[in-house]
Amino acid sequence: MDFAAAFTRDPQAAPNPVRRDAAAAAVFGVLAAALALTVDDGRRPDALGWALLLAAHVPLAWRRRAPLPVLLAVVAVVAPYHGLDYMHLAPIPASMTALYTVASTGRPMRTVIVGLSVTSVTLTMQLFVNPHEMVELLRVSGWVIAMLVFGTSIRLYRQLVAGVVERAEHEAERKVTEERLRIARDLHDLLAHSITLIGVQTSVAAHVLVADPDRLDREALVQALDGIAETCREARAEVRTTLDVLRAAPEGPLPDLAALPDLVRSSGADLSVRTAAAKIPAAVGAAAYRIVQESLTNAVRHGGPGADVRVDVGLEKEVLTVRVTNGGAAPGGTSGSGYGILGMRERARSVGGTLSAGPRDGGGFEVEAALPLSVREVAV
Repeated sequence: MDFAAAFTRDPQAAPNPVRRDAAAAAVFGVLAAALALTVDDGRRPDALGWALLLAAHVPLAWRRRAPLPVLLAVVAVVAPYHGLDYMHLAPIPASMTALYTVASTGRPMRTVIVGLSVTSVTLTMQLFVNPHEMVELLRVSGWVIAMLVFGTSIRLYRQLVAGVVERAEHEAERKVTEERLRIARDLHDLLAHSITLIGVQTSVAAHVLVADPDRLDREALVQALDGIAETCREARAEVRTTLDVLRAAPEGPLPDLAALPDLVRSSGADLSVRTAAAKIPAAVGAAAYRIVQESLTNAVRHGGPGADVRVDVGLEKEVLTVRVTNGGAAPGGTSGSGYGILGMRERARSVGGTLSAGPRDGGGFEVEAALPLSVREVAV
């Protein structure tokens, strides 16, 4: 049996409490009978003494169901037992068990009141039986107080463990929520970008087919269809990567700055990267990649495949700057309230950075992010 788990577990929530406590009461009864027959600590019990001694153990079967009534029942039987000067040591295990149960399950004020009451009854009985045994009075009082202190300590320990477990559960729920948001952003970013490109390439293929059927540009059609197939493969691979990250660990391999040229090239935008040999943290690189990806998706969606888009990535005082300018239409008007822009802001915030998005003075739209290279955890 795991004793640490037994102390930690709520005694009133244990399975089959009556059956377990009845078995424990039977063991205590046998122990009490053995003590009454072997220890010389008062007169040997007669029929009345045996009846009182065994009756003191019966209520223990319900000690976890009704701690205080059980203690009162035990005291009501044990008090006359001691008053008749029967073997005093025999009922001590049952009495201490009832005291411990009250202290370990009740409130502090109730424990103090019960302690004072039981101590008063015990001292009264002891003074009545052995008025000159001061050492015995102190010993009995010490046992009562010690058992109450022990039960209270166990109760406080259980409350402490329960608090730690509750905080751990809340922290686990928080991390799960953060992970779900991260996966949702990944799936939104990669699927939105891929689906947009597939839509553009499909439009090109349809245009080639219907523009001039007599002079069909087969090469352009094949190129558009190949682009659709390639985009589908990339989307499938990125979805698989994202799901692998979800199954494996909170942080896994994600696209970074090294993948930017391929991403930008597929959208026909101009790219400028000025990071030299600086070491970019993986989380910062992934955030920058996703911000550029979403910006390009919005640019293609709202400005068409021929939109004038520029991507500029550089370093300024240990801060990675990302600027995507689009000479075409702004996404969602001028408010910038779409899920894509919201996701970009969350991306930047996840690494301690900031992001602004809005229309440019000379027309078009601009997304600008500042991502510090020293990533710090940000609460969601």
